[in-house]
Amino acid sequence: MTLESFFKENPLVALGFSGGVDSSYLLYAGLRYGAKVKAYFVKTQFQPEFELRDALKLAEQIGAEITVIEKNILGNEKIASNPDNRCYFCKKDIFETLRSQSQSDGIKLIIDGTNASDSADDRPGMKALHELSVRSPLRECGIDKSEVRRLSQEAGLFTWNKPAYACLATRILNNRYITKELLQKVEKVEGALFTAGFSDFRARVLDEKTMRLEFYE
Repeated sequence: MTLESFFKENPLVALGFSGGVDSSYLLYAGLRYGAKVKAYFVKTQFQPEFELRDALKLAEQIGAEITVIEKNILGNEKIASNPDNRCYFCKKDIFETLRSQSQSDGIKLIIDGTNASDSADDRPGMKALHELSVRSPLRECGIDKSEVRRLSQEAGLFTWNKPAYACLATRILNNRYITKELLQKVEKVEGALFTAGFSDFRARVLDEKTMRLEFYE
């Protein structure tokens, strides 16, 4: 299967859109191949503000329709308590919210940006996607991360070399309760690192007063 054939077979879809490399290219490709792709950005306490800015910027660049849904993800105790399978509960909550809105908008099929490089073994959220019948065209078409970046660069998308950025909750050790205040501290520190010119890093919360800064090549 190719992306073109996927979108020819599925001309009306709702996209779980993060503004990252994968979902940005998928949005571009869907529109390029003539599909009506409506992007939904579910804004929770787990995404820093720059992610929303990037999503809106990309949608404007390619003339895409985007809906922003505000979600209090910490209102779900299964997520806030931060168990080992937090990602499963989080992904399920977010895509159930997206599904409710997209169905109200008359769109039945939901897609996401999971690519062929993403292993189901270390992504519990993929189990939730399967249970909710969310399809992943990039993965189905065998398109991996490096290919997504190459195609994005050819398409002129500013996201083509955007560093991978896991949600803020990943900075907090499992089974440590997640609060809005902890997430804000992480976002503030990482925002300062971005401003200082760094691009690929993490600020890990060790305890109430200590963070570990990690930098990647």
